[in-house]
Amino acid sequence: MNIKKLRKDFPILQKKISGKFPIYFDNACQTLRPKNVIDKILEYYTQYPACGGRSIHKWGDRTTKEFEHSREIIAKLIGAEDSKEIIFTKNTTEGLNLVAHSLNFKKGDIVLGSDREHNSNLIPWQILTKTKGIKHKAAPSKPDSTFDLEKFKFMVKGARLVSIIYTSNIDGYTLPVKEIIKTAHDHGALVMLDAAQTIPHKEIDAKKLDVDFLAFSGHKMLGPSGTGILYGKYHLLEELNPIFTGGGVAKNTTYTGHELLEPPEKFEAGLQNYAGMIGLGEAAKYLMKVGLNNIEKHELELNKIATEGLLEIDGSRIIGIQDYRLRSGVISFGLDGIHSHDICMILDDTENIM
Repeated sequence: MNIKKLRKDFPILQKKISGKFPIYFDNACQTLRPKNVIDKILEYYTQYPACGGRSIHKWGDRTTKEFEHSREIIAKLIGAEDSKEIIFTKNTTEGLNLVAHSLNFKKGDIVLGSDREHNSNLIPWQILTKTKGIKHKAAPSKPDSTFDLEKFKFMVKGARLVSIIYTSNIDGYTLPVKEIIKTAHDHGALVMLDAAQTIPHKEIDAKKLDVDFLAFSGHKMLGPSGTGILYGKYHLLEELNPIFTGGGVAKNTTYTGHELLEPPEKFEAGLQNYAGMIGLGEAAKYLMKVGLNNIEKHELELNKIATEGLLEIDGSRIIGIQDYRLRSGVISFGLDGIHSHDICMILDDTENIM
């Protein structure tokens, strides 16, 4: 993997700031976009800026084809059985909420997560504890910050859904999801993974994992902001009711009723983010071309260098998982006596490290 060559694919990295090239470390928030993604978005706006799935003309037809082709590319990226299992959303948060509010939870239902969830996989369940009377529980970590699978095996009994993070945005730790999924299924629970911090860092095979639902964001994987994906096993998507309805979700409508389309269309109400989703497909193509196994291997080497370097600095501390081999593309650290905001500002102002 030629890093210098790959770096040239990103236009923003070619522009010096105060005589220095930027060094971008904020990918856990939002990744940069390669030129092929930018060009694909521009292509839509300059060559066929039309509505998909409803406009009967050349531009509309091409929009529909490109839009659905992106769905097929995303299905290939994550190892889905069929592109119909891919729902376009605007981010991970929307995907998680779609499932949370569509599964028809009842009072007493148990949803189990971990003790390191993002707010997008925590607040929806807290709300449902108040509105539906569900019970939300968090499986704990061990003292070394790794996932406690034995305690999880005890806590999952009676759960209806395990909604859990795949890779932590806090410290980059990737949970043993294969074991989590099998254990949950053995106890009759469905599993939903928050894969926002996993999708650009390692290969995901939804079919092999046997995961029921999986959500992630486009802006974490070199795609446009305002794009995301919810994967779901097709028979489960058929059972879910959409939380948003309107144009584009019905086969036919009268003033007394309607008949919904099949998944994924019944979940994609209103005019869609065609440019964004077409760009997202291009981002997925880029990741597959570079090779996610290559990316994972290179990130492991970088994490080793960063970990060893930080440990040599007096007063530095690594937050969470200490073993770099258990982290993905995230490393969190602090320096004694210096606020984290001050560290960020100093690095930004003096070295263009963001």
